[in-house]
Amino acid sequence: MADSPSVLLTCAGQRVDIVRAFRDALHRRGERGRVIVSDLDPLSPSLYAADLVVALPPVDDPGYGRAVADIVAREGVGAVLPLTDLDPVMLAEAAPLIVQAGGRAFLPTPQVAAGCQDKWLCHEMLEAAGLPSPPTWQLGTVDQSSLPFPVMIKPRIGFAGRWIHRCDDTDELDFFLARTPVASVIQKALPGEEFSIDCLGSLDARAIGAIPRSMLQSKGGEQIKGETLDDPQLVDLAARTIEGIGLVGPCTIQCFRENGDILGITDINTRFGGGFPLPLAAGGDYPALILAMAAGEDPPHRLGNHRAGVVMTRFLSEHILMRDGEALVPMADRGEEAMTSGI
Repeated sequence: MADSPSVLLTCAGQRVDIVRAFRDALHRRGERGRVIVSDLDPLSPSLYAADLVVALPPVDDPGYGRAVADIVAREGVGAVLPLTDLDPVMLAEAAPLIVQAGGRAFLPTPQVAAGCQDKWLCHEMLEAAGLPSPPTWQLGTVDQSSLPFPVMIKPRIGFAGRWIHRCDDTDELDFFLARTPVASVIQKALPGEEFSIDCLGSLDARAIGAIPRSMLQSKGGEQIKGETLDDPQLVDLAARTIEGIGLVGPCTIQCFRENGDILGITDINTRFGGGFPLPLAAGGDYPALILAMAAGEDPPHRLGNHRAGVVMTRFLSEHILMRDGEALVPMADRGEEAMTSGI
């Protein structure tokens, strides 16, 4: 294990917030490691915030895991983390190759990673661990007229809140099922308030961090307004979930609660949540803890040590680039003359 490991963030997309947080964590630790990113889209904003950009094949390429392991070995990577739901299972399957190359994939086993992505498998996994899950049915296994409406149609494997529909009766259920192009499940629509819990599991699936936040507003499945909470019940639920099903690395747990009762866990994402800046501002510092584990340290848990009452409201930002031959470079890198010429 490298004393000063770099971190590889795959499918980094728009997650400039996470890239910057890891760069800051490396700086505070006084280490020489770099934040390395990959993404197939040459205009992904994260590429212009990283220390190094590397090329990887598409996630469905049979050689994807080996390509990741080769980068780990070549660049001295200690920690590999996915930033979207596209490749957690592939990276979990490649974990032995990544370990042989000198790094660690901060992900659970392939079975748990796949279970967290698939709504039906997640329901089965939660129930087997004695954790709360909403009543859920596979299509064709239930008399639809007997369902406890309202219910939700949810893709078994979904992204960004797409193809999710609330149905108040059988007519609406039939309508949306006829127009849903992906394999789906039916799940009871839960009353009460929805919460997210930003979590961190150790490499041996101990609960290190759990920061609950309210869901004040979200768009496209990503939170844009929220507040951190002092909520021991939600912290306890997160810790039991991490250790009950074996979650490793950053993960986000979503649940509903009504009148003090947890009604069900509706989602588990084996990656940083869309509201990442909020738990970071509340003292979670998960990037620094991940770097510590990648360096062979064993950080103690920090359950309940975050700051409550931290509020986030998000806005758009951007990189302004210029073409320099075949390359795209930030305008600031070309000097003041390039920034002002032609205006």
